[in-house]
Amino acid sequence: MKKYLLIISLTIVIGLTLVACSTEEAVIDNTESATPAPTVTEEVVEEVVEEVVEENTEEATEETTEEVTKVITEEASEDVDPGYGAVGSFDVSEYTIEQMLIYAIQDEYLARSEYEYIINEMDGGSPFTNIINAEVSHISMLIPLFETYGYDLPEDTSGTHLIVPTSLTEAYETGVIAEVDNIAMYEQFLELDIPDDIRETFIYLRDASVQHLDAFQRKLSR
Repeated sequence: MKKYLLIISLTIVIGLTLVACSTEEAVIDNTESATPAPTVTEEVVEEVVEEVVEENTEEATEETTEEVTKVITEEASEDVDPGYGAVGSFDVSEYTIEQMLIYAIQDEYLARSEYEYIINEMDGGSPFTNIINAEVSHISMLIPLFETYGYDLPEDTSGTHLIVPTSLTEAYETGVIAEVDNIAMYEQFLELDIPDDIRETFIYLRDASVQHLDAFQRKLSR
């Protein structure tokens, strides 16, 4: 638990630091689900992932005596973390293809539910109203992969994992944390030897989260 609090605290500080560097206005496409994969340059990915994800990883690994190696296994490891979504994936030392897909769709379920709550209960407008449409599209991209590889589609239990903000500022901060975690999860999956169709989907979803992160940061900078 202390480790998760440390990671969350670091992501908030890092997210707000990146906010200060943002000066241009960004527009989220209301019809993302109907458009091609977003174009994100290597420079953008390196800036968000290397400066955010690597710093979090270095800090977190100070508490362990050996480096955790992420590998794909044919059988699930007995010590697999039962956590949910991106956060649940961070302490897992071994992955099956099925586990990666489950963590991925859980995190997309969670983002959709989180943003839906903010829209309905807090009268949250843009960018939540735009990004939630993207999350629906992301879920629809993952579902066929479960069918292709013969895995059962997990039930959406994201409602029990919501972070309930008390203000729109906290809601934007929650969005920053969610997108940073989502990017980190896909980055660790993409380091592995995975099928091409899954790799292409993970790249698309990671790049979309980079855009969503930028939108939340710009809101916080105003």
